[in-house]
Amino acid sequence: MNTITEPQQSLQSADKARREAIKLEKRLCREVGRAIIDFNMIEEGDKIMVCMSGGKDSYTLLDILRKLQKRAPISFSIVAVNLDQKQPGFPDHILPEYFKSLGVDYHIETQDTYSIVKRVIPEGKTTCGLCSRLRRAILYTVAEQLGATKIALGHHRDDILQTMMLNMFFGGRMKGMPPKLVSDDGKHVVIRPLAYIPEKDTRQWAEYQQFPIIPCNLCGSQDNLQRQVVGDMLRDWDKKYPGRLESMFRSMQNVVTTHMMDPKLHDFKGAKATGQANPDGDTAFDPDTFTENFAPQAEGDTLGIAISVQKSATQEACS
Repeated sequence: MNTITEPQQSLQSADKARREAIKLEKRLCREVGRAIIDFNMIEEGDKIMVCMSGGKDSYTLLDILRKLQKRAPISFSIVAVNLDQKQPGFPDHILPEYFKSLGVDYHIETQDTYSIVKRVIPEGKTTCGLCSRLRRAILYTVAEQLGATKIALGHHRDDILQTMMLNMFFGGRMKGMPPKLVSDDGKHVVIRPLAYIPEKDTRQWAEYQQFPIIPCNLCGSQDNLQRQVVGDMLRDWDKKYPGRLESMFRSMQNVVTTHMMDPKLHDFKGAKATGQANPDGDTAFDPDTFTENFAPQAEGDTLGIAISVQKSATQEACS
């Protein structure tokens, strides 16, 4: 009888971890590439400003975009940007050292928004709203100064779902985070290449890559934020009902405006019987097609990392 020694067990565990990491990397590359293609996020000659907070999501975003950059059928450049908000104890050496180790172009913008937020927002109140507005204004200015054509943020699928639920619960509107948007002044294009990525994947990738994570001492340190509560609820659903979040996310891409209640999107007042059949008409009495479980999309062949919608995807995997 052969017994597996402790060193052999250790080697087998390490080998399994490597195989899982390769699968995860391919999935991240494939899904980011798919989002870029679906929404035409990156075009020939773009300069992408990747906003780096020092959290797991922004590290993952920069890492995957750099991998895709090497295989893309088009040319684009990347500049990593960190906004140092002068939070007490912020280790301002970590990101510059990380960027230098990669050889990536970077810019550190120092603005004391921390003091502004602490002065304006009463103790115990949520700081996220003001903090995000200040950050957005500064990042738009930096993008203009650097000549960036796109601003890439690290929001993932779960962030998008949380935002939709928060707006439904507390804002009385159906609104999420778009994968691509133009700023109100028309000067900037914001993209979210991680739109198809679940948070658990960025967490696993950050752990595997051992990114030097920097905790947030402002928004991230607040207890019982509504976003945190909704996030916990979604994570609980994901455990109890596998596939529910995938279904919810797909629903955001399949909006039937005639069966909602927004008169700005559909002319309910003007709806009249015409006597003519409409192949895209009423589906209110169609049989339900709901299923209890939703199988995840099959891995299949790794999709190519084409970033221009005019070019077909290649079959080369990201490795």
